[in-house]
Amino acid sequence: MSRFSTPRLMAQGVLRTFTKPQCPAPSMPQWARLFSQSPVVRADNPPPPPSQSSSMMDIARNFMGNIADPSKANSSSGNLGQDLGMDPLEEDIEQEPYHFHIYSHKHNTHVTVTKPNRDALISLSCGNLGFKHAGRKHYDSAYQLGAYVIDKMNQKGLTKKINKLEVILRGFGAGREAVVKVLMGNEGKALRDKIVKVSDSTRIKFGGTRSKKPRRLG
Repeated sequence: MSRFSTPRLMAQGVLRTFTKPQCPAPSMPQWARLFSQSPVVRADNPPPPPSQSSSMMDIARNFMGNIADPSKANSSSGNLGQDLGMDPLEEDIEQEPYHFHIYSHKHNTHVTVTKPNRDALISLSCGNLGFKHAGRKHYDSAYQLGAYVIDKMNQKGLTKKINKLEVILRGFGAGREAVVKVLMGNEGKALRDKIVKVSDSTRIKFGGTRSKKPRRLG
């Protein structure tokens, strides 16, 4: 071996040490090693039963399943309130009341009694009582109309059937105060305690077409 070949062989050995990998390549992928370290659930070792905190998730899952399959909802024994453990008395379910509409404008007065679903039971105006033309707009005609409607309600047995009553006012005619006076008097004694709400549904003009020219007298 010559003196020139010895350094060449030593250089090849030095290069081989540097190019050699420092750590060996893993024998399996990293994801496989992670799964291999996880505990294996076998049939003889079942998972622990769910805790009480998962009951709300079960209720929500059953509720969504009933929506997807209505046949399951019909076969279920209880509703969502019972599943949540709520007492039916605690559920805030407000029953819709009957309605006593008083519509009074400058020419006439209309009184309508409706069911909770807005079906009319009694609908009368001053013209139905025999008042004609300008006689329909006065206070006295509206008072007689209110007394007549309450008398009709007593004859049909509505005063005993009604548990809640809502009075709805509309317009600012003379009959507005007249019918309210009837309800506050002896004629409306049977209905006065059943009134739970008084509301005003008077239409308020906002924009729209141009108003009519005001009438000038004198």
